[in-house]
Amino acid sequence: MAHGYKPPYQTRMRAQIVLHAARGRSNARIARPTGLHLDTVRKWRGRFAEDGIPGLAYRSRPGRPPSFTALQAAQVKALACQLPAETGASLSRWSCPELAHEAMARGIVSSVSASTVRR
Repeated sequence: MAHGYKPPYQTRMRAQIVLHAARGRSNARIARPTGLHLDTVRKWRGRFAEDGIPGLAYRSRPGRPPSFTALQAAQVKALACQLPAETGASLSRWSCPELAHEAMARGIVSSVSASTVRR
């Protein structure tokens, strides 16, 4: 893993940290030739010590929870698929700000920006 070309770069670097550590090198001595920060070397040595090879794998992160439910997203998409004239709006087609305003007016969402509607 440390010297192959098929594994991703991060995996190769993590494996190199482990190899350097197996040779008895300190974290600072590993950080210099690899070009990594001392804290990064410390983190991956610790994960390898705890979990072995599986500890070097990428761990998914939870991220920010979704602001809108799947039902709300589907309702806004359904509204966007309708012609504005069918809903009583005096428009020829929806723009993102107008669609956001209509979704709030209908009570689909309490607040939403035009850029969120665009995404």
